[in-house]
Amino acid sequence: MIRISGDCQVPEALKGGAVALGNFDGVHCGHQAVIGAAVKAARAAGRPALVATFDPHPSRHFRPDTPPFALTRIDQRLDLFAELGVDAAVVIPFDAGFASLSAEAFGQDWLAGRLAPFHVVTGEDFTFGKGRSGNTASLAEMGRRLGFTAEALSPVTDVPGAGAVISSTRIREALAAGDMAEATRLLSRPFTIRMPVIHGEKKGRTIGVPTINQELGPYMRPRYGVYAVRVQLPDGSRHSGVASLGIRPMFDPPRELMETWILDWSGDLYGQEVAVELIAFLRPELWFDGLESLKVQIEVDVVMAREAITLSRTS
Repeated sequence: MIRISGDCQVPEALKGGAVALGNFDGVHCGHQAVIGAAVKAARAAGRPALVATFDPHPSRHFRPDTPPFALTRIDQRLDLFAELGVDAAVVIPFDAGFASLSAEAFGQDWLAGRLAPFHVVTGEDFTFGKGRSGNTASLAEMGRRLGFTAEALSPVTDVPGAGAVISSTRIREALAAGDMAEATRLLSRPFTIRMPVIHGEKKGRTIGVPTINQELGPYMRPRYGVYAVRVQLPDGSRHSGVASLGIRPMFDPPRELMETWILDWSGDLYGQEVAVELIAFLRPELWFDGLESLKVQIEVDVVMAREAITLSRTS
């Protein structure tokens, strides 16, 4: 998949395609339906399939002090687009200049001028332009003037035609509750934190529990506690693990980290990006009266983690 940043021109060979347009912040089941519709239209017409998305998320631009809420980093999002069969992804920088564009200017500049699509697919709640002045009805009218058709998909629900709408809000609520099964179901994959491995205090090694340490960066903070996880290393190998995510109440000063013990593996990962999939919440953060007590609990956590990971593979 070709990846195009907003300040680069779209190659002529990619113009005239079907474009899925939206934030797609989680690339969840609802987002996948929009992208899938664009891919289907493109394939039927023998044209390229593109996704146009925004970075940073518009909410981050307008409310910069909002606590971290990302379900994916932009690089993860692009990887997921590629898995969905997209030929190219255009990342539109959502900055002050872009935020000031009227709906008409967005249509003229970005859609007709840069992407030149024959077909645009959005969710039916999609809005665009300064003050959210554009919606799917105005996009369709704009398309008639500018030479493309517009399709707005109804929300995807738990049960086709019924049930609750699958949304990023619901996924964040599940993460905040530690309901990883629900988050996984709505995303169609486990919630995954992909960040560089940093140096920690190395206290785990003193009790035979060497961990990798990662900050949480832009990600939505799931419920603090201990999780069964699957870990994907830079070489592509995958391993079971136990991760403690939180502020480490036993240590002073408190520091928010994710500390992961990769089971049945050893090596040096400092400075490399590692993807940690949160499979199941095992327990909340606890205070222990010493490292030996913590070690005993971790041994229990490992047993529970292995069982949870085995169960997730068969469910």
